[in-house]
Amino acid sequence: MAYTYEYPRPAVTADCIVMTRENDPKVLLIERGHEPFKGCWAFPGGFMNMDETTEQCAIRELEEETGLKVNEIKQIGAYSKVDRDPRGRTITVAYLALVDKPLPVKGQDDAAKAQWFSIKNLPKLAFDHEEILRDAFLANSNNSSGR
Repeated sequence: MAYTYEYPRPAVTADCIVMTRENDPKVLLIERGHEPFKGCWAFPGGFMNMDETTEQCAIRELEEETGLKVNEIKQIGAYSKVDRDPRGRTITVAYLALVDKPLPVKGQDDAAKAQWFSIKNLPKLAFDHEEILRDAFLANSNNSSGR
């Protein structure tokens, strides 16, 4: 017999923010191919499988949606605003990956497109990804200043 929980359980997602180490940093975004926010730009990411960690999920989703493979990512935070996802109660764990320069990418899976954007010229982002990007940029700046 399956156990029935007394409390509702939120969904968990992971997002991967990939930024370049250039003087004019670029960030990798995907154009969403499905609702919610179909046609809007967002970070590669998605729902965690039951047999993986959020870190494994972020790396898997990045490769599935863009073809880009990374090995090292750093957690920037968890985002849990009640209304952050119109599909329901969803918590995301965001990770940062750094690359030297833009690498070849292609929209795959549920991403219509994958494209690099200058930090200075970004499209409007889906969900709460503008807040997540600010935190990622801050985390990257703090990392750079300590070298």
